[in-house]
Order: sequence, then structure tokens, then C-alpha cells
Amino acid sequence: MTDIRIEGARIIIVGGSSGMGLALAARLLGEGAVVTIAGRSEDKLMAARRDLGEHPGLATVAVDISREEEVAALFGNSGPVDHIVSTAADIEGAYQLLPKIELTAAQRVVESKIYGPLLLAKYGASHLPPSGSITYTSGIAAYRPAARGSVVAAVNAALEGLVRALAIELAPIRINAVSPGWVDTPIWSFVAGEAKQATLDAMAERLPAGRVGRPDDIADAIRFLIGNGFTTGTILHVEGGHRLV
Repeated sequence: MTDIRIEGARIIIVGGSSGMGLALAARLLGEGAVVTIAGRSEDKLMAARRDLGEHPGLATVAVDISREEEVAALFGNSGPVDHIVSTAADIEGAYQLLPKIELTAAQRVVESKIYGPLLLAKYGASHLPPSGSITYTSGIAAYRPAARGSVVAAVNAALEGLVRALAIELAPIRINAVSPGWVDTPIWSFVAGEAKQATLDAMAERLPAGRVGRPDDIADAIRFLIGNGFTTGTILHVEGGHRLV
């Protein structure tokens, strides 16, 4: 049984305007949390508000977590926060074979999944109570890398190292990450383009779970990490058995 109260909790979800973050926002709002979705795109934030039915417990704020001054302002204006979640990942252009990798694309991945999470901890920790938490998302690429995925594999592995270090430095605040497998979200348009569905279907046939993930699968896992007061420094694998095949 979880031991952290969600009803009335103030939770910031970075990257919550689509996919896994949006599913988590819906889950938490349904439990009575007060949710702020943060993201770079005003259009996506507006769409998220519509998708969530203009919920009275929902707020949105435009922020680029790779920019230190914007992260500082996010928490400077937020007041107390109980939990922080980041599902943000800018991988556009990063899935390339080595001869075609552009450094700018690699840098955007690092900014969204290393510098951004670091800044969220730097400025957010002082606003969290001792029972608070920060939850990130890494990914299966750190364990089952493929050709074209060297940048994403390296960054996911680095993020997991950051989780363990922050769990020590920021204790008793809990720091964890969910490591998703292949999940059917809009990000796959950048990975596989028009072959998205065929690629996901082929993986579903390989996985012991018999399907690829859904955003709700990852939302459930993040909800567990938010609510369980005895879990910290942990990487929770939600990947349908992908590490076994």
C-alpha cells in the first residue's frame, strides 16, 4: 500500500503535454492532485488542457528546462511543490548512424535528458518537503541499444547515474526513474517515421508481454514511485520483458 497522499498534492510534470506525461496528468488529476504541466510549446499545452477537459486542478506553464533561467523562474513562481516528474525528451534528429549524427541533435538530447533533469533538481529540491520526490524517465536503449541509437543509449545510461547520485545528495527527498520499453507515443514519429506502426508491431511479436507499451503503463509506474515512500535511487523497468529478448 502506498503511503504518500496524492489528493491535494502539488505536482509538476515536465513534458506532460503528450504521451506518457499526459497520461500521468490525467491519472493524478483523477486522484485529486493539483497538476502543473510544463513544456516548451504553447500549442501543445493548449491541446493538453483541452484533452484533460479544462480540469480545474490543472495549470500549464511554458518553460524550456535546458535554460537555467527558465527553470529558476518556474520554481520561483510556483511556491511549494510536493512532487516533480520529467518525461521530456528531445530526440529529433538523434537516431542516426554515426556518419550522419549532427552534434546539435545530440546536444538537444543531452539538454533535455541530462541538463534539464539536473536543473529541475537544483532549483526544485528546495521547494519539496522531506516526503517529496523527483521522478525521471530513462529508457530501454540504455540496456538494449541498437544501431542509430548510440546517443539516446548513452544519455539514458547517464541519467540513471544521476538518479543514484541525487538520491544520496538530496535525501530524504526520493529520486527515481522509470525505464520504459517501446511505448506507442508520438515520439516514435521521430524514430521510425512512416514505418512507425510496422516497427512497433514487429517488436510486439518479440516481447514476452505480447505487445508494446501504452502511455498508461508508464503513468502507473510513475504513480507508484511518487506514492511509495520507501523507494529511492531506483530504476523501475516497465518494458514488457524487453531486457530478456
